[in-house]
Amino acid sequence: MLLNDYMNEHFPQLILRPPLFYNGEIGIRFDLGSDNYYEENNYMQEVYQRAITLFESLHFQDEEIFIVVDVNDFGDSKTYKHKARIYSPYIRSRSLIYTLKHTEMPYIFPEDNEEGKCKTNRFTLQCKVSDVKYIPLLKALCNQDLGIQPNIIHMIYFINIKRKTIFHIYDDRGCDLLATSSESIRDIYFTYNDWILDYDRDEIDKVFK
Repeated sequence: MLLNDYMNEHFPQLILRPPLFYNGEIGIRFDLGSDNYYEENNYMQEVYQRAITLFESLHFQDEEIFIVVDVNDFGDSKTYKHKARIYSPYIRSRSLIYTLKHTEMPYIFPEDNEEGKCKTNRFTLQCKVSDVKYIPLLKALCNQDLGIQPNIIHMIYFINIKRKTIFHIYDDRGCDLLATSSESIRDIYFTYNDWILDYDRDEIDKVFK
């Protein structure tokens, strides 16, 4: 199955880029960490716990997913191929890495590419959730802006093929969840309602109430 075919069928109007929540029609934006950033020593533990809990609630071990990694190239085209190694520490089977698909695309933020020098390299891997060491992967995504190692600075999307959901951690502050149907994520909305980002709560509530 090709990612483009899947997206055209189930998310035909969606541009896969951040801020994902504002690009989709049905979604939830979650707050991953406490507001008391400087007061709580366990801030990152809370961020990790929420990210892992949400991921596990959305993705069962035997389910098929796409893991999509966008690597932006700002003019140095010699280095982007090495970025595919980002998968290696987090995929249990090396043979799966050989199924990795690469697409060179126009820069996903065209409004910031007036000179036309930038482009985006999209790497897509289809696998089962059980093939992924997702706990260290999620932690690395949460670490990206905090100088904590390991960290991943690239945009990564987890697309659940059967459930038709897209999960994206944008940094330690929060994550976005999109779906084709409000019913498919209604239980997530109610179970983790306290984690919903208050700034967008009114808009989110309208979808589910």
